Amino acid sequence: MTHTRGGTSGDLVGRLERLARIESPSRDAAASEHMAAQLAEWWQGAGATVAFETTDAGTSLVAEVAGEGDPLLLVGHSDTVWPRGALDGAVPWSIDGDIVRGPGVYDMKSGLLVMIAALERLQGRRHRSVRVVVVCDEEIGSPTTQALLRRSAEGVSGAIGFESPHPDGALKVGRRGSTRLRLEVRGRASHAALDPENGISAIDELVDQLVRVRAVVADPALPSEVLCNVGTISGGGRANVVPAHAQAEIGLRFVDAVTEGRVMAALGGLEPVRRDAVVETAVLSSRPAWSPSTADDGLVAAIAAGGRRIGQVVEARPATGAGDTNLLGSLGIPTVDGFGPRGGGAHAVTEHVSLASLGERVDLLEALLADVPA
Repeated sequence: MTHTRGGTSGDLVGRLERLARIESPSRDAAASEHMAAQLAEWWQGAGATVAFETTDAGTSLVAEVAGEGDPLLLVGHSDTVWPRGALDGAVPWSIDGDIVRGPGVYDMKSGLLVMIAALERLQGRRHRSVRVVVVCDEEIGSPTTQALLRRSAEGVSGAIGFESPHPDGALKVGRRGSTRLRLEVRGRASHAALDPENGISAIDELVDQLVRVRAVVADPALPSEVLCNVGTISGGGRANVVPAHAQAEIGLRFVDAVTEGRVMAALGGLEPVRRDAVVETAVLSSRPAWSPSTADDGLVAAIAAGGRRIGQVVEARPATGAGDTNLLGSLGIPTVDGFGPRGGGAHAVTEHVSLASLGERVDLLEALLADVPA
């Protein structure tokens, strides 16, 4: 592959289009397998040994590239939030100068290519050992790949996530914890006009429980702020039937583990307002809070040193969004995220990535991996 510093090659753009055209929504097993096979082909060309792990969510990939020292773990995901058909609909592939648009180009198929391109450049040269894990279900909280992430992190010197950076290109060090919770209510159906007194409205009960949820997360006695979003509500069927079932999916974001523990205990102990109603909570996915550490700062410093050698300024600061690096950072592994290229519109029809930034990130990773400790 030919390249110029700070730029990107036509081959790299062609690869990005190829990945974008493999529409890979979460839990699409066939698309996930296709993505893993394509990535494996490129990784093997870069000198890696590749293994796959399949769960009911899809196929994940682990690649090992031999080098010096304990491996540096590079972390990514192959799934996107976009359903099949987005390419022919709301998010078509297009190139306009420096800007490429398409489903998943920013989150995070361009980040996957940064890893591969940097290791291809380093073939035949001294460089750090690298382990790569690309999970198939990150966009839904990595519910089936937590064990794979933990195994992949064994014995590594640090971890770098290739999610998108801050808008100005700064890396991410520290992320809020993220939990997805289902709040489910069972009531009793009855005719809304002829027999209302024998019904228990699951929807009315759910509304009252959501008011309680708001009180729990807004408790001023909590050590830190909690972000709470009721993302979906469903239940009932007809206006003349008292609904017997209702549920809501709730997204929660935590700064620290103490606050998370208190809130989750309170929500797990919710009691019904109405006699004979049943209220249950279930955790759908959970990522721990990752607080920045001195070990993280050391990895940032190493990346910044590589950046200086090639004329790039590297900065880092905490982020509110969660990802697979939450787990790795919370385990005490030196961790940095946001190594993907600049762009914008993640999860939106405006999703786009900067080609110049894509090339710059390849340059930066190459510089970091070529810096073999004495």
